[in-house]
Amino acid sequence: MEKKLEKQLSEEFKNMVDKNNPQSSIIKDCIFAFVIGGLICDVGQFFMNMFLSLGVPQENVGYYVATVMVFLGAFLTGLGIYDNVAKYAGAGTIVPITGFANSIVSPAMEFKREGYILGVGARMFIIAGPVLVYGISSSVIVGIIYYFIKYFAK
Repeated sequence: MEKKLEKQLSEEFKNMVDKNNPQSSIIKDCIFAFVIGGLICDVGQFFMNMFLSLGVPQENVGYYVATVMVFLGAFLTGLGIYDNVAKYAGAGTIVPITGFANSIVSPAMEFKREGYILGVGARMFIIAGPVLVYGISSSVIVGIIYYFIKYFAK
């Protein structure tokens, strides 16, 4: 009896979610993500060309561009522009480095009212923290595997 009621409630909940879930066009969403993500990359390319024309050495220009793009992502998040663009562009704004800046600044702004230590300091990496932990961990594992492959390939 209990399983039957649980199954019925589960189906009712699924129907309610399907009914209230906004329908989206996958093609339209992919096009927006592609275009906005491409525009973000174009901005990065613009800064890369600008820094190169100003005489920044080729091996250092990536650092400059990354710094500018993180600043722009954080600044636009602070103004509320980045999140509005992300509503339409989806993954087009999450994938570039500006998405990383957004994932740090958004929680910092949200928890600012809880104070700088327990709010901003404690919760700033709530979204980006797991990405950093697993990204760094997986890079270490890949590095170790690469080392052993190179070592035994001799």
